[in-house]
Amino acid sequence: MTTGATSGPAVPPPPAALAPPGPSGGKSAPPPGPLSRMGGLAAFADLRNLSLLGVLAALVVVGAMTKPEQFLSGNNLQLVLTQASVIGVVTVGMTLVIIGGGIDLSVGAIVALCSVWATTLATQDYGFGGILACTVLVGLGCGLVNGVLIAYGSMVPFIATLAMLASARGLALLISDGRTQVVSVDSVLDLGLPGAYVLGVPPLVLVFAAVTAIGWVVLNRTTFGRRVVAVGGNSEAARLAGIDVKRQRLVLYLLSGLCCGIAAFMLIVLTGSGQNTNGNLYELDAIAAAIIGGTLLSGGRGTIVGSVLGVLVFTTITNLFALNNLQSDVQQIAKGAIIVAAVLVQRRSERSDGS
Repeated sequence: MTTGATSGPAVPPPPAALAPPGPSGGKSAPPPGPLSRMGGLAAFADLRNLSLLGVLAALVVVGAMTKPEQFLSGNNLQLVLTQASVIGVVTVGMTLVIIGGGIDLSVGAIVALCSVWATTLATQDYGFGGILACTVLVGLGCGLVNGVLIAYGSMVPFIATLAMLASARGLALLISDGRTQVVSVDSVLDLGLPGAYVLGVPPLVLVFAAVTAIGWVVLNRTTFGRRVVAVGGNSEAARLAGIDVKRQRLVLYLLSGLCCGIAAFMLIVLTGSGQNTNGNLYELDAIAAAIIGGTLLSGGRGTIVGSVLGVLVFTTITNLFALNNLQSDVQQIAKGAIIVAAVLVQRRSERSDGS
């Protein structure tokens, strides 16, 4: 009679115990899943951000060597940050959309429509609140149309947002009749004056910082952000996991429209007017900044911090070209080269990750 015998059916060993020994002689580890790859992706994102900081530092050195008195002046640094703020807010929304597996080609046209609609005489009669509310509501409305067409109308994001681009530009031209609409509300114009600066920082830069911080928290510290990454990585797997993919996509385009509305108000403050040509090529600048910041065009990966650094790199390049009286065509070539280099780095990282 054997002591210590147990009654009842024998309990089978766990699957790990049945696995064949690995190369080191121990039990082999299970194949890496999405969670096990997060550390590697985070490390890659940190490395990319450090690289962008290095590029930004190199541009500052170039500016200090070529135009030291102009480039390093406080006024010029304020100008760079202010110019980066408007397209930066748009880029935050674009980054979320791309991470979620979409694209938004209509952001520039939405900015133009918001700025024109909010600077009509009828809207300006409502003062500061009327202009701000109009830009936000028009932006949300455009985002809602995009989201419904894409999420519930099963339209390809490229086609739906391309249609919105054409429609919003046309509507902006119709409302403004091709004319520049000058803002006469002092409380709006005062935000762009040095007297409104907080410790030497323009209010538009503070708005950009706030939007960036909120975007980072939403993406990295909320359930919604994790669902964005899941939907962008594999929408079918996300649906099977219980995520409402359609609603998720709708909210993403609403956020993009909201960012466009905020950017339009900032542009009104900056220029003191509304024009149907506002936001020209913003979609390309926002996509380019997101790409060089590490956002994967196919979705499922990206960082808000990287996109913001991409905006600062492009804005600094534009400023350097302007200070050195270099032609804009050379500037566009330089931007194109940077985008190509960023995509090549993405492809290389994808191969190294085995994806």
